Amino acid sequence: MKWTHLALSLLISLSTVGLGSSSLAAATPKAEAPSSPIQATHFKTVDVDGVKIFYREAGPTDKPTVLLLHGFPTSSHMFRHLIPILAKDYHVIAPDYPGYGFSDQPDIKKFDYSFDNYANIIDHFLDKVGVKKFSLYVMDYGAPVGYRIASKYPERVQAIIVQNGNAYDEGLDCKFWDPLKAYWKNPDTEHGDALRKTFEIDATKWQYLNGARNAELISPENWTIDQALMDRPGNKDIQLKMFLSYGTNPPHYPEWQAYFRKHQPPMLIEWGNNDEIFPPIGAYPYKRDLKNVEMHLLDTGHFALEEYSDAIGHDMLVFLHKNVKTEK
Repeated sequence: MKWTHLALSLLISLSTVGLGSSSLAAATPKAEAPSSPIQATHFKTVDVDGVKIFYREAGPTDKPTVLLLHGFPTSSHMFRHLIPILAKDYHVIAPDYPGYGFSDQPDIKKFDYSFDNYANIIDHFLDKVGVKKFSLYVMDYGAPVGYRIASKYPERVQAIIVQNGNAYDEGLDCKFWDPLKAYWKNPDTEHGDALRKTFEIDATKWQYLNGARNAELISPENWTIDQALMDRPGNKDIQLKMFLSYGTNPPHYPEWQAYFRKHQPPMLIEWGNNDEIFPPIGAYPYKRDLKNVEMHLLDTGHFALEEYSDAIGHDMLVFLHKNVKTEK
């Protein structure tokens, strides 16, 4: 009984000072509406030639498309901060290659793990999701995949953004590539086994932290996720196969350079200046072949987006607004 009288007295007091139930409701702050579904990232899969390809998609589909192609040993996860920045004005799509991220990992005996086939898969993926024209963001492995597609369909590529991705011999002239070049010449067990340490946690972590301006800005989820996926049964054999296939890329360099000279795609270069895998010496040669090229060297390492996603996103928006028509 005492609690009932106390509650009644409290309600009367609140009503007297103008804080009745209706006023209380008005005073309570409303929860913010969820993010616009146009800008939210959607996580999807699509069957491409019998392989389930996982991809991230965001932004209005009636806007120009930006295709993001990831590097080794990561996935579309590397673009998680960049996608929302671009999606305000562009349709953004980022697939995972077979054997990477959350795409299928077909049996190595039944699937051709090579840069030629990855380019075919991404080509067919674009057909499946209905993308005809696009700007291309290439990083690391994304460069040889993307340049195969761009040189095959030059009319479809509206612009190219390069982030630590190579198309010139100068970019492979460093110590990191010596054991890979030896493996390309002699693809035997001895040379292959010498590369397997590259697929272990210390090397994966090194790729993220080496050359970083501030290592405390690099989230450990990066190498933890990458390594967990590489530790899947059979995946390291896939990685070794891709290392061998990388040797097929330099012979294509003259073809890609000819594509640059003939078709002159607008190019934005965002390069981690402290990268020991793709050092900045590989960035400068693009200027030999391209007239409309803008270059930014960033005080970071291989995975530049971990420290400079905001800056790169800003540069991309300015660059794309200047060089790509707003309609599809």
